[in-house]
Amino acid sequence: MPLVRIDVNQGRSQEELQRLSRGIHDAILAEYGIPERDYFHILTEHPLGQILAQDAGLGFERTSGVVMIQILTQGGRSQEAKQRLFAAVAEKLAKVGIAGEDVFIGYVENAAGDWSFGFGRAQYVTGELAVPRK
Repeated sequence: MPLVRIDVNQGRSQEELQRLSRGIHDAILAEYGIPERDYFHILTEHPLGQILAQDAGLGFERTSGVVMIQILTQGGRSQEAKQRLFAAVAEKLAKVGIAGEDVFIGYVENAAGDWSFGFGRAQYVTGELAVPRK
């Protein structure tokens, strides 16, 4: 059950934002086999100049179309699985017009007991939800 935060500069249409979100979700579905309804995305638009994203010394330039993605999910997946997910996200976003150099992903892991889906209960701990397989 990833929680995905997506930060972009203002200027995209609602349709473009939905295609961007859906592309990320489709990549997660394909690579991690999560249920379709495990769709938790927060899209935030920022005025131009409030996202600063350079190349970390890799020698390329980003555009104002940069997409900053943070994926918060349970730990335990292999580095290979994460690499496949990163590649799948970039591939899906390329299909909606986002260049590879404008895809930035931060991946954060936690444990099953760190989630509450409502009612103040940790449903993975109480057994109301099955802990996802890795």
